Amino acid sequence: MSGRAVFLDRDGVLNRAIMRDGRPCAPATVGELEIVPGADHALRRLREAGFRLVVVTNQPDVARGMQTVEAVEAINEAIRAVLPTDEFRVCYHDDADDCGCRKPAPGMLLEAAAASGLSLPDSFLIGDRWRDIEAGRRAGCRTVLVGDGYNEPAAIEPHTQAASLAEAVDWILMTIRTNAVIAARLATLKVEIFADGADLSTMTELAGLAYIKGFTTNPTLMRHAGVRDYEAFAKEAVRAIPDRPISFEVFSDEFLQMERQAHRIAAWGENVYVKIPVTNTRGEPAYDLIRRLSAAGVRVNVTAVFTLGQVGALLPRLAGGAAAFVSMFAGRIADTGTDPGPLVAAAVDLMRPAPNVRLIWASPREVLNLFQADDAGCHVITMTVDLLKKLSLVDRSLEQCSLDTVQMFHRDAQQAGYEL
Repeated sequence: MSGRAVFLDRDGVLNRAIMRDGRPCAPATVGELEIVPGADHALRRLREAGFRLVVVTNQPDVARGMQTVEAVEAINEAIRAVLPTDEFRVCYHDDADDCGCRKPAPGMLLEAAAASGLSLPDSFLIGDRWRDIEAGRRAGCRTVLVGDGYNEPAAIEPHTQAASLAEAVDWILMTIRTNAVIAARLATLKVEIFADGADLSTMTELAGLAYIKGFTTNPTLMRHAGVRDYEAFAKEAVRAIPDRPISFEVFSDEFLQMERQAHRIAAWGENVYVKIPVTNTRGEPAYDLIRRLSAAGVRVNVTAVFTLGQVGALLPRLAGGAAAFVSMFAGRIADTGTDPGPLVAAAVDLMRPAPNVRLIWASPREVLNLFQADDAGCHVITMTVDLLKKLSLVDRSLEQCSLDTVQMFHRDAQQAGYEL
């Protein structure tokens, strides 16, 4: 799938919602239809950028007996007559119907993608309610909330908020330009980027970026993400991301239990690496366990490595075995006041006789670490979602950064209402 789309909610995005009893509702007739100012220009900009424009709208008043299919279709035809849209998909069900198409279910988006060969990670959704945003996130799209969502409680956050459809389009076009610039810049580097996190919807979205070459996670990240069933989460992640390395960590502190957990985790997929801590909590080295696992064909990712001595002790246990990673926690090394670059470069040199073993620059603190890792010859760097977002700043002019910072300080002071 190579095409991309912008999925658009109808009422509240393309046309003004009708407020009835304090709730946003669809227009009942063509006579009540009011197209949002600037909608035609905004949609034409998306068309020119190569997006397919798909309207996805819930119309539950039909199921409730308050509206007819004919009236809904007449409103859709009136919108088609004045706005450049490619397709309308309508759910006529109510919640009680328990269908797969009524937002927040992603059915309409999934069906449109299948029918037109669309790449959902390369697509966007613009909506004005939490149902829209959740449908987009569940489908794997990036999402924009127009307005404030009518202050409805939301279970999931949009990628950004916009005051209008025009502003939402500005953000989408800026995002695709930024991603193109980032991809071109990263193509000049040899180090690979693995995304570090435990939010499945975000991981699925990141899998749509060509420069994300793998994924890592751990029990701490899973706990913070609210994951309750470790195995169910991991298997779902492997199903969603079957084509790139993905690491899951054992959580026992006893080596025999670690070994049992490692074999179970390894069975979840051919792309799975098992994270084994270099020692247990008592400081006892895991070298013998790592040797047995590697010899048995288990792909391991040895984690919490800080010293060249540890790297040197691991290599005889890993060389000639299954493909493996060694995660050197360069960010935490830097926290001690030690420059991790020379250590990482030395570790890479030690690994040259063991081509099945690759070094990971783990726990980076800033985007600069990406370029430091590349300079050191490191094979992989892990980056959290927050750090990945900062890639948009790569090669940004320092003059513009200065102006952005001044504008931020001014805006925050105004919003705080400070006076002297």
